[in-house]
Amino acid sequence: MYPSLFEIPLLKLTIGTFGPMMVLGFLAALLLMRRLSRRANMDPAIITSVAFYSLIAGVAGARLFFVAHHFDKFRPNLLSIIYTWRGGLEFLGGVIVATAILLLYLRFRKLPVRRYLDIIVIGLMMGLAFGRIGCFLNGDCFGKPTTLPWGVRFPYRSFVYISQINPDPMRNRTTPHLHLPQADYLSFYDEAGKWYPEPLEDLTETQRYEVTKGSYRCLAVHPSQLYSSANALLLCFILYLFWRKSLSGADSGKPPKRLTTPGAITALMLILYGVTRFLLESIRDDNPYELAFLTISQILGIVMIISGTALLTLLPYIKNYPPNPNNQ
Repeated sequence: MYPSLFEIPLLKLTIGTFGPMMVLGFLAALLLMRRLSRRANMDPAIITSVAFYSLIAGVAGARLFFVAHHFDKFRPNLLSIIYTWRGGLEFLGGVIVATAILLLYLRFRKLPVRRYLDIIVIGLMMGLAFGRIGCFLNGDCFGKPTTLPWGVRFPYRSFVYISQINPDPMRNRTTPHLHLPQADYLSFYDEAGKWYPEPLEDLTETQRYEVTKGSYRCLAVHPSQLYSSANALLLCFILYLFWRKSLSGADSGKPPKRLTTPGAITALMLILYGVTRFLLESIRDDNPYELAFLTISQILGIVMIISGTALLTLLPYIKNYPPNPNNQ
Protein backbone atom coordinates (compact mmCIF):
# COMPACT_ATOMS: atom_id res chain seq x y z
CA MET A 1 0.00 0.00 0.00
CA TYR A 2 1.39 3.38 -1.05
CA PRO A 3 -1.49 5.89 -1.02
CA SER A 4 0.56 9.11 -1.31
CA LEU A 5 3.25 10.11 -3.79
CA PHE A 6 4.17 13.55 -2.43
CA GLU A 7 2.76 16.74 -0.94
CA ILE A 8 2.80 20.20 -2.52
CA PRO A 9 4.19 22.31 0.38
CA LEU A 10 2.58 25.69 -0.32
CA LEU A 11 -0.83 24.25 -1.09
CA LYS A 12 -0.56 21.46 1.48
CA LEU A 13 -2.10 19.23 -1.17
CA THR A 14 -1.23 15.54 -1.06
CA ILE A 15 -0.92 13.85 -4.44
CA GLY A 16 -2.03 10.26 -4.10
CA THR A 17 -1.13 7.26 -6.22
CA PHE A 18 -4.68 6.54 -7.36
CA GLY A 19 -5.00 9.68 -9.51
CA PRO A 20 -1.75 9.17 -11.44
CA MET A 21 -2.59 5.50 -12.04
CA MET A 22 -5.98 6.56 -13.38
CA VAL A 23 -4.25 9.03 -15.72
CA LEU A 24 -1.81 6.33 -16.88
CA GLY A 25 -4.74 4.00 -17.51
CA PHE A 26 -6.54 6.64 -19.53
CA LEU A 27 -3.47 7.38 -21.66
CA ALA A 28 -2.76 3.68 -22.24
CA ALA A 29 -6.38 3.09 -23.25
CA LEU A 30 -6.38 6.15 -25.51
CA LEU A 31 -3.18 5.11 -27.31
CA LEU A 32 -4.52 1.60 -27.81
CA MET A 33 -7.89 2.81 -29.11
CA ARG A 34 -6.27 5.29 -31.51
CA ARG A 35 -4.04 2.53 -32.87
CA LEU A 36 -7.00 0.20 -33.38
CA SER A 37 -9.02 2.95 -35.04
CA ARG A 38 -6.26 3.51 -37.59
CA ARG A 39 -6.20 -0.20 -38.40
CA ALA A 40 -9.96 -0.05 -38.95
CA ASN A 41 -9.67 3.06 -41.16
CA MET A 42 -11.52 5.16 -38.59
CA ASP A 43 -10.67 8.68 -37.45
CA PRO A 44 -8.40 8.63 -34.34
CA ALA A 45 -9.44 12.23 -33.56
CA ILE A 46 -12.99 11.06 -32.93
CA ILE A 47 -11.68 8.37 -30.59
CA THR A 48 -9.80 11.07 -28.67
CA SER A 49 -12.93 13.21 -28.33
CA VAL A 50 -14.99 10.21 -27.26
CA ALA A 51 -12.34 9.22 -24.72
CA PHE A 52 -12.25 12.64 -23.05
CA TYR A 53 -16.03 12.94 -22.83
CA SER A 54 -16.24 9.39 -21.48
CA LEU A 55 -13.49 10.08 -18.93
CA ILE A 56 -15.30 13.07 -17.45
CA ALA A 57 -18.67 11.31 -17.42
CA GLY A 58 -17.14 8.07 -16.15
CA VAL A 59 -15.32 9.64 -13.21
CA ALA A 60 -18.45 11.59 -12.24
CA GLY A 61 -20.64 8.49 -12.47
CA ALA A 62 -18.17 6.26 -10.64
CA ARG A 63 -17.85 8.81 -7.84
CA LEU A 64 -21.62 9.31 -7.51
CA PHE A 65 -22.19 5.55 -7.24
CA PHE A 66 -19.43 5.21 -4.63
CA VAL A 67 -20.75 8.13 -2.56
CA ALA A 68 -24.28 6.73 -2.73
CA HIS A 69 -23.13 3.39 -1.33
CA HIS A 70 -20.65 4.74 1.24
CA PHE A 71 -22.21 8.05 2.22
CA ASP A 72 -21.35 7.55 5.90
CA LYS A 73 -17.70 8.01 4.99
CA PHE A 74 -18.44 11.51 3.71
CA ARG A 75 -20.78 12.82 6.41
CA PRO A 76 -18.01 14.40 8.53
CA ASN A 77 -16.68 16.33 5.52
CA LEU A 78 -19.03 16.66 2.54
CA LEU A 79 -16.37 18.55 0.61
CA SER A 80 -14.38 15.30 0.43
CA ILE A 81 -16.94 14.04 -2.09
CA ILE A 82 -15.00 15.85 -4.81
CA TYR A 83 -11.62 14.42 -3.75
CA THR A 84 -11.61 11.79 -6.49
CA TRP A 85 -7.80 11.67 -6.58
CA ARG A 86 -7.89 9.92 -3.19
CA GLY A 87 -9.76 6.96 -4.64
CA GLY A 88 -13.30 5.83 -4.04
CA LEU A 89 -14.83 5.08 -7.45
CA GLU A 90 -17.26 2.37 -8.49
CA PHE A 91 -16.26 1.20 -11.95
CA LEU A 92 -19.69 0.01 -13.06
CA GLY A 93 -21.27 3.32 -12.07
CA GLY A 94 -18.78 5.06 -14.30
CA VAL A 95 -19.50 2.67 -17.17
CA ILE A 96 -23.25 3.34 -16.96
CA VAL A 97 -22.92 7.14 -17.05
CA ALA A 98 -20.09 7.15 -19.61
CA THR A 99 -22.01 4.79 -21.91
CA ALA A 100 -25.05 7.07 -21.88
CA ILE A 101 -22.92 10.10 -22.81
CA LEU A 102 -20.99 8.07 -25.37
CA LEU A 103 -24.12 6.87 -27.16
CA LEU A 104 -25.54 10.39 -27.26
CA TYR A 105 -22.31 11.72 -28.75
CA LEU A 106 -22.02 9.00 -31.40
CA ARG A 107 -25.67 9.38 -32.37
CA PHE A 108 -25.33 13.16 -32.54
CA ARG A 109 -22.31 12.83 -34.83
CA LYS A 110 -24.11 10.12 -36.87
CA LEU A 111 -21.21 7.73 -36.40
CA PRO A 112 -21.25 3.89 -36.64
CA VAL A 113 -22.02 3.20 -32.98
CA ARG A 114 -21.24 -0.51 -32.91
CA ARG A 115 -17.89 -0.16 -34.66
CA TYR A 116 -16.75 2.49 -32.21
CA LEU A 117 -18.05 0.63 -29.19
CA ASP A 118 -16.12 -2.48 -30.21
CA ILE A 119 -12.89 -0.49 -30.05
CA ILE A 120 -13.80 1.45 -26.92
CA VAL A 121 -14.53 -1.63 -24.79
CA ILE A 122 -11.05 -2.99 -25.56
CA GLY A 123 -9.51 0.26 -24.36
CA LEU A 124 -11.81 0.25 -21.35
CA MET A 125 -10.33 -3.02 -20.14
CA MET A 126 -6.80 -1.68 -20.61
CA GLY A 127 -7.62 1.41 -18.56
CA LEU A 128 -9.27 -0.69 -15.86
CA ALA A 129 -6.12 -2.78 -15.46
CA PHE A 130 -4.18 0.35 -14.46
CA GLY A 131 -7.03 1.66 -12.32
CA ARG A 132 -7.13 -1.50 -10.21
CA ILE A 133 -3.42 -1.18 -9.49
CA GLY A 134 -4.25 2.30 -8.25
CA CYS A 135 -6.89 0.75 -5.99
CA PHE A 136 -4.27 -1.61 -4.58
CA LEU A 137 -1.83 1.20 -3.87
CA ASN A 138 -4.61 3.24 -2.27
CA GLY A 139 -5.78 0.29 -0.16
CA ASP A 140 -9.44 0.22 -1.21
CA CYS A 141 -11.49 -2.40 -3.11
CA PHE A 142 -9.89 -4.91 -0.74
CA GLY A 143 -10.53 -8.63 -0.39
CA LYS A 144 -11.66 -10.93 2.38
CA PRO A 145 -9.21 -12.42 4.91
CA THR A 146 -7.32 -15.41 3.59
CA THR A 147 -4.67 -17.91 4.68
CA LEU A 148 -3.32 -18.33 1.15
CA PRO A 149 0.43 -17.68 0.84
CA TRP A 150 -0.08 -14.69 -1.46
CA GLY A 151 -2.42 -12.92 0.95
CA VAL A 152 -1.49 -9.27 1.54
CA ARG A 153 -1.30 -7.49 4.90
CA PHE A 154 -2.15 -3.80 4.78
CA PRO A 155 -0.78 -1.25 7.26
CA TYR A 156 -2.21 -0.25 10.61
CA ARG A 157 -5.10 2.23 10.28
CA SER A 158 -5.50 1.51 6.55
CA PHE A 159 -8.98 1.11 5.04
CA VAL A 160 -8.61 -2.64 5.42
CA TYR A 161 -7.53 -2.40 9.05
CA ILE A 162 -10.41 -0.09 10.03
CA SER A 163 -12.83 -2.47 8.33
CA GLN A 164 -11.39 -5.50 10.13
CA ILE A 165 -11.66 -4.04 13.66
CA ASN A 166 -15.30 -3.01 13.18
CA PRO A 167 -18.44 -5.08 12.65
CA ASP A 168 -20.15 -4.41 9.33
CA PRO A 169 -23.97 -4.62 9.46
CA MET A 170 -24.13 -3.78 5.74
CA ARG A 171 -22.36 -7.07 5.06
CA ASN A 172 -24.24 -9.00 7.76
CA ARG A 173 -21.07 -9.15 9.87
CA THR A 174 -21.99 -8.73 13.52
CA THR A 175 -18.48 -9.18 14.92
CA PRO A 176 -15.15 -7.76 13.72
CA HIS A 177 -12.58 -9.89 11.93
CA LEU A 178 -9.87 -8.54 14.24
CA HIS A 179 -10.55 -7.98 17.94
CA LEU A 180 -8.42 -4.96 18.80
CA PRO A 181 -9.07 -3.85 22.43
CA GLN A 182 -10.88 -0.51 22.31
CA ALA A 183 -9.90 0.25 25.91
CA ASP A 184 -6.24 0.42 24.91
CA TYR A 185 -6.41 1.80 21.37
CA LEU A 186 -9.59 3.89 20.95
CA SER A 187 -9.12 7.32 19.39
CA PHE A 188 -12.64 8.34 18.31
CA TYR A 189 -15.96 7.22 16.83
CA ASP A 190 -17.27 8.64 13.57
CA GLU A 191 -20.90 9.61 13.00
CA ALA A 192 -21.70 6.13 11.69
CA GLY A 193 -20.52 4.55 14.96
CA LYS A 194 -17.33 3.14 13.51
CA TRP A 195 -14.33 3.38 15.82
CA TYR A 196 -10.79 4.35 14.90
CA PRO A 197 -7.60 3.54 16.82
CA GLU A 198 -4.93 5.99 17.89
CA PRO A 199 -2.30 7.01 15.30
CA LEU A 200 0.77 4.79 15.28
CA GLU A 201 3.04 7.54 16.59
CA ASP A 202 0.84 7.96 19.69
CA LEU A 203 1.13 4.31 20.72
CA THR A 204 3.60 2.81 23.15
CA GLU A 205 6.46 0.74 21.80
CA THR A 206 4.70 -2.46 22.86
CA GLN A 207 1.46 -1.38 21.19
CA ARG A 208 3.31 -0.50 17.99
CA TYR A 209 4.79 -3.97 17.89
CA GLU A 210 1.39 -5.60 18.48
CA VAL A 211 -0.35 -3.75 15.62
CA THR A 212 2.49 -4.10 13.11
CA LYS A 213 4.05 -7.50 13.85
CA GLY A 214 2.13 -9.00 16.77
CA SER A 215 -1.31 -10.44 17.39
CA TYR A 216 -3.16 -7.25 16.39
CA ARG A 217 -1.59 -6.71 12.99
CA CYS A 218 -3.84 -6.59 9.94
CA LEU A 219 -5.13 -9.96 8.77
CA ALA A 220 -3.89 -11.07 5.36
CA VAL A 221 -6.49 -10.51 2.66
CA HIS A 222 -7.01 -11.51 -0.95
CA PRO A 223 -5.27 -8.98 -3.24
CA SER A 224 -8.57 -8.62 -5.08
CA GLN A 225 -7.36 -5.45 -6.78
CA LEU A 226 -4.52 -7.35 -8.45
CA TYR A 227 -6.88 -10.17 -9.40
CA SER A 228 -9.10 -7.55 -11.02
CA SER A 229 -6.17 -5.93 -12.82
CA ALA A 230 -5.01 -9.28 -14.24
CA ASN A 231 -8.59 -10.09 -15.23
CA ALA A 232 -8.94 -6.78 -17.09
CA LEU A 233 -5.69 -7.38 -19.00
CA LEU A 234 -6.80 -10.88 -19.95
CA LEU A 235 -10.18 -9.62 -21.17
CA CYS A 236 -8.46 -6.85 -23.12
CA PHE A 237 -6.33 -9.45 -24.91
CA ILE A 238 -9.27 -11.79 -25.60
CA LEU A 239 -11.43 -8.97 -26.95
CA TYR A 240 -8.56 -7.76 -29.12
CA LEU A 241 -8.16 -11.22 -30.67
CA PHE A 242 -11.85 -11.37 -31.56
CA TRP A 243 -11.74 -7.79 -32.86
CA ARG A 244 -8.74 -8.57 -35.09
CA LYS A 245 -10.58 -11.61 -36.42
CA SER A 246 -13.65 -9.51 -37.16
CA LEU A 247 -11.46 -6.99 -38.99
CA SER A 248 -9.91 -9.76 -41.11
CA GLY A 249 -13.36 -11.07 -41.92
CA ALA A 250 -14.54 -7.64 -43.02
CA ASP A 251 -11.48 -7.23 -45.28
CA SER A 252 -12.12 -10.61 -46.92
CA GLY A 253 -15.62 -9.59 -47.98
CA LYS A 254 -17.18 -12.73 -46.49
CA PRO A 255 -20.50 -12.49 -44.59
CA PRO A 256 -19.74 -11.79 -40.91
CA LYS A 257 -20.29 -14.55 -38.37
CA ARG A 258 -22.04 -13.92 -35.07
CA LEU A 259 -18.82 -13.20 -33.15
CA THR A 260 -17.30 -11.08 -35.91
CA THR A 261 -20.23 -8.81 -36.75
CA PRO A 262 -20.07 -5.19 -35.50
CA GLY A 263 -21.26 -5.06 -31.91
CA ALA A 264 -20.18 -8.61 -31.06
CA ILE A 265 -17.06 -7.45 -29.21
CA THR A 266 -19.21 -5.17 -27.05
CA ALA A 267 -21.62 -8.03 -26.32
CA LEU A 268 -18.72 -10.34 -25.50
CA MET A 269 -17.27 -7.77 -23.09
CA LEU A 270 -20.61 -7.49 -21.29
CA ILE A 271 -20.78 -11.26 -20.85
CA LEU A 272 -17.15 -11.88 -19.88
CA TYR A 273 -16.81 -8.91 -17.57
CA GLY A 274 -20.21 -9.59 -16.02
CA VAL A 275 -19.18 -13.17 -15.17
CA THR A 276 -15.72 -12.31 -13.88
CA ARG A 277 -16.91 -9.29 -11.89
CA PHE A 278 -19.60 -11.41 -10.22
CA LEU A 279 -16.97 -13.97 -9.19
CA LEU A 280 -14.37 -11.41 -8.10
CA GLU A 281 -16.94 -9.58 -6.02
CA SER A 282 -17.48 -12.74 -3.97
CA ILE A 283 -13.96 -12.46 -2.52
CA ARG A 284 -14.12 -8.72 -1.84
CA ASP A 285 -14.93 -7.41 1.62
CA ASP A 286 -15.75 -3.74 1.07
CA ASN A 287 -19.03 -3.37 -0.81
CA PRO A 288 -22.31 -3.57 1.14
CA TYR A 289 -24.92 -6.20 0.35
CA GLU A 290 -27.95 -4.84 -1.48
CA LEU A 291 -30.06 -7.94 -2.08
CA ALA A 292 -29.58 -10.96 0.19
CA PHE A 293 -25.85 -11.71 -0.19
CA LEU A 294 -25.43 -9.85 -3.48
CA THR A 295 -23.65 -6.51 -3.85
CA ILE A 296 -24.76 -3.88 -6.35
CA SER A 297 -21.81 -4.85 -8.55
CA GLN A 298 -22.95 -8.48 -8.61
CA ILE A 299 -26.48 -7.40 -9.49
CA LEU A 300 -25.14 -5.21 -12.30
CA GLY A 301 -22.90 -8.11 -13.35
CA ILE A 302 -25.98 -10.28 -13.83
CA VAL A 303 -27.61 -7.47 -15.83
CA MET A 304 -24.47 -7.26 -18.00
CA ILE A 305 -24.51 -11.01 -18.68
CA ILE A 306 -28.17 -10.94 -19.68
CA SER A 307 -27.72 -7.80 -21.80
CA GLY A 308 -24.63 -9.15 -23.54
CA THR A 309 -26.30 -12.49 -24.28
CA ALA A 310 -29.39 -10.75 -25.65
CA LEU A 311 -27.29 -8.43 -27.81
CA LEU A 312 -25.21 -11.30 -29.17
CA THR A 313 -28.37 -13.24 -29.98
CA LEU A 314 -30.09 -10.32 -31.70
CA LEU A 315 -27.11 -8.96 -33.65
CA PRO A 316 -27.81 -10.98 -36.84
CA TYR A 317 -31.29 -9.47 -36.92
CA ILE A 318 -30.20 -5.87 -36.31
CA LYS A 319 -29.63 -3.90 -39.48
CA ASN A 320 -26.00 -2.86 -39.77
CA TYR A 321 -25.85 0.48 -41.52
CA PRO A 322 -22.71 0.92 -43.63
CA PRO A 323 -20.36 3.55 -42.24
CA ASN A 324 -20.40 7.00 -43.81
CA PRO A 325 -16.93 7.49 -45.32
CA ASN A 326 -17.17 11.23 -44.62
CA ASN A 327 -18.01 10.74 -40.95
CA GLN A 328 -15.87 8.03 -39.40
